[in-house]
Amino acid sequence: MRVKFHKGQQRRFFKEVLENANCPSLRNLIERGFDIPYSTLKSYFNENRTLPKELFDNLSILGNINLQNYEFSFLEDNWGKVKGGKN
Repeated sequence: MRVKFHKGQQRRFFKEVLENANCPSLRNLIERGFDIPYSTLKSYFNENRTLPKELFDNLSILGNINLQNYEFSFLEDNWGKVKGGKN
């Protein structure tokens, strides 16, 4: 399952997580126990990719985030897949 934020909300979410967790940068966030490549984390920060729900939950807990302040929706695992075959 993926989490899709409204435009600008995902970056704001990451900035709040960094601020609340006392991390000066995304690289420092990786040192907190996240096994994610820096380039992938940067893509999440730049809103090029949707967040996996597991990462979203972990970041919410780490940053002690109030999720009521954000507009987001959950996407199923098969979102965006094209149905094959003829109708």
